[in-house]
Amino acid sequence: MASRFSCEIDPDSGFCHGVVRAVNKAEEFLAGGGRLFSLGAMVHNTAEIDRLARQGLSIIDLDGLALLGPGDTVLIRAHGEPPATYAAAQACGVQLIDCTCPVVLKLQRDIAAAWRSVSVSGGSVVIFGKKGHAEVNGLVGQTGGRAIVIQTLSEIDTIDFSHHIELFSQTTSDPGEYEALKAACLARSADITIHDTICRQVSRRHSKLAAFAAGHDVILFVSGRESSNGKVLFELCRAHNPRTYWVDSPESVQPEWLAEAADGQNGGSDAPLRIGITGATSTPRWQLEAVADSISGKVCFLV
Repeated sequence: MASRFSCEIDPDSGFCHGVVRAVNKAEEFLAGGGRLFSLGAMVHNTAEIDRLARQGLSIIDLDGLALLGPGDTVLIRAHGEPPATYAAAQACGVQLIDCTCPVVLKLQRDIAAAWRSVSVSGGSVVIFGKKGHAEVNGLVGQTGGRAIVIQTLSEIDTIDFSHHIELFSQTTSDPGEYEALKAACLARSADITIHDTICRQVSRRHSKLAAFAAGHDVILFVSGRESSNGKVLFELCRAHNPRTYWVDSPESVQPEWLAEAADGQNGGSDAPLRIGITGATSTPRWQLEAVADSISGKVCFLV
């Protein structure tokens, strides 16, 4: 068993740019003493939501929005919203802080333009993404609810290939899965326009994360259980390192995970145990650091 260990936080982990921007705007507003409502959870991470709640952020849904009025301020999170939400906010008279990620905002505009083009000729807008996800709901809203959402390659038969297709992807989709869908669609029809709309930060993250996972003896993946992106990245880590474990707090790290990794590591019994800590794009840096700080107490059995 190893007598030493190293603990490394993935340098590319932490909030994506869109979430950082939204959190910063929320904290700036709350620092002024105002009351702020977020339309839906800003991130799918309970610990971060609790931290912001202590600063005065309240989460509401569309029904809650209807109860607000002039003098209230509502934050639109990075995921974005459909046009109907903006109409509802205008009807209530609330002030908006629109934190839609610029990447998502551009995608919304592109989908709206594509729909105006193909709808007159019976064509389709197809979106590869998670059904019911906030970002996807906002994208579908650009077509008046008439876009086709494909969550897995097995649903390809729901697409009508007899007319022109405009194919898009949710910004945080798995790049490999989207490539497979694109190839399958092109095999059925040449009358298709493919848009590469996965966020560049997300696509680069996949390749870097695979290398990070493979380069450690054990991976502690820190994320909220509700995170769609977290589920994708966790499975990516586990594909490259079977000793990958989901962690939602420092307390959830199990010493036996590290013990098993130490017993099975390569390089001999004197090699240090290499612990890698990473997470979803909805995982704040402070939470990764908290897990790292807790490690020394978890590996006391190695000394």
